[in-house]
Amino acid sequence: MIDQLIAATRLYNSSMAVQEMFDFVVRLREFAPFNAMLLHIQKPGLTHAATARDWWSRFGCAPRLGARPLLILRVMGPVDFVFDILDVEGSQVPLDAFSFPTFGDLSEERFGEFIWCVAADRIVIEELDAGDGAAGSISLLSWSCAPKGKNTYTLAYNRNHSPATRFVTVAHELAHLYLGHLGPDRGRRVPDRSHTDLALREVEAECAAYLVARRNGIKPRSESYLASYQGALQRLDLYAITRAANAVETAMGISAQRLWKEKG
Repeated sequence: MIDQLIAATRLYNSSMAVQEMFDFVVRLREFAPFNAMLLHIQKPGLTHAATARDWWSRFGCAPRLGARPLLILRVMGPVDFVFDILDVEGSQVPLDAFSFPTFGDLSEERFGEFIWCVAADRIVIEELDAGDGAAGSISLLSWSCAPKGKNTYTLAYNRNHSPATRFVTVAHELAHLYLGHLGPDRGRRVPDRSHTDLALREVEAECAAYLVARRNGIKPRSESYLASYQGALQRLDLYAITRAANAVETAMGISAQRLWKEKG
């Protein structure tokens, strides 16, 4: 239903519009990717936003009388309201109030922390000793026997690549899982989208990995794929892509919610 509502807006029917939305989602690191997209639909020029409680407890600010709230989805639902920085008054907000850690110069130790988080969620990690042309892969290892259990997967990455490149590879392969390209996973609330054709699968996974990488200070060598949207643009499921980016960040231990709590 949400996907149909987004499609009905016809806001993202060109490669330029999709790129603008992606840039917005990258910039609003304090929100999960899907919530950032919802904010972009409501107020494209927004720079910073927070709930009334966060504005008060963190910055001593409060929404102005008559300020119009913006709608986002809340963890464990259903919804929450946030306010644009232009719609609050009180103490001056520090310039770095909304900054989060970035990993552009990613260390082996930090990459290891990401992999530890991924492996803790029934995903077997394999290191490939391969040339530069091989990046990684993910495949189903076993179905869960429990009605709402998580399936087990094998995720491989090229150990000879730099940590930053490995980061993008892992994000791309996890995106395939959370986009439903490997089939349904009831424990992870992943739908069955295995019918998606190969070309579209790769575009969707690369979009999600691009968002995760850019939101964490890494610039992947994949921006050229945005120019190839003309053939697949009408079939892109932006709802699925942004939700998958949410899930990938959570699996790697760098969700917006977790970083927000750590900063507090």
